Amino acid sequence: MPTLTIATEKITVPTPKMIFFDIDDTLSRNGKIAPNNKATLEALADTDIKLVISTGRSKVILPPDITELLDAGILDAIICMNGQYSFDNERIISHYPLTAAQATTIADLCNQSGLVYKFDAESQIVWSDEHEWQTTYHDQIKSCSIIDPEYCKFNTVYQCSVFFDNQDDKMQDVNFDRHALKLVHWHPIIGDILPIDASKARGILDVCKHFSVDARDCMAFGDGLNDLEMFDLVGFAVAMGDGKDELKARANLITGSIEENGIQNVIEHFLAS
Repeated sequence: MPTLTIATEKITVPTPKMIFFDIDDTLSRNGKIAPNNKATLEALADTDIKLVISTGRSKVILPPDITELLDAGILDAIICMNGQYSFDNERIISHYPLTAAQATTIADLCNQSGLVYKFDAESQIVWSDEHEWQTTYHDQIKSCSIIDPEYCKFNTVYQCSVFFDNQDDKMQDVNFDRHALKLVHWHPIIGDILPIDASKARGILDVCKHFSVDARDCMAFGDGLNDLEMFDLVGFAVAMGDGKDELKARANLITGSIEENGIQNVIEHFLAS
């Protein structure tokens, strides 16, 4: 196994059978994949290592430069919506729609807190009301957004994102455990509400089964709190240098940021071997 030296510490980096990459602030900055990371994915595609995206983004707002890599055969699969939906070029690998009861409960909790929220469907973003983020959230979001507070009662949805009015009041008074739900923060004023058993890790297990790979033989790169379960599952977890401290505490290795060639500093050692 290649050995990576960080400062005075030597860390053995195993060559994985599969690597899972978060998108935002791991592969991409401001919605665009960094050129150094795109080049690395292209180089990895010439090896036997399978490459999979693992993101909290909904399917409909996956960046075009990421889906193009799947279409080109550089990526092998995509896990989106925090493990709620996984697919490759040929099929849906797994998906976990919210039950009508779960969706209704989530909507009720958000309404009781007086907050705007959105549900992610397979091909639409469905908002409870107008919100400024409908035009500033992502470039693609305007064209796929509708406002329909009743949508979740009669249609398939996978996760909910709630938009807080400020950084202090974030539904701390809501007992999500009581409803078998959880709130996962990934932005200062946005959180995802999901079933308690939903996570990127569940999607990873499904993709591992699909490709007959043990999760212990996998590596993951991430930066945010929705990567915690993913880090706990895989055999080797790498936190970006500008990632959350809670995630760094779970990592086998802390690398640099995108701009510091964080991914390259880890991967080049087994690309060269």
